Amino acid sequence: MAGLYLMSVALGLGMIVIGAGLGIGKLAAAAADGIARQPNAAAQITGAVNLPLFLLEGVAIIAEVGVLLIVLLK
Repeated sequence: MAGLYLMSVALGLGMIVIGAGLGIGKLAAAAADGIARQPNAAAQITGAVNLPLFLLEGVAIIAEVGVLLIVLLK
């Protein structure tokens, strides 16, 4: 039973990392596309992308900490 528990926790961690990676990748691709189309607006695009990028990464880190706490407090 403990093996199934740890396997489901590992699956949850993997889903968190994959989801965050996909979100960050889409955000970075959209920013790169915008900068390629409008090189003069690179500073504004980069500034507008930084906050959501940090928030997305922060949510992923908080979720990972939550999952690890579940494992440690079991």
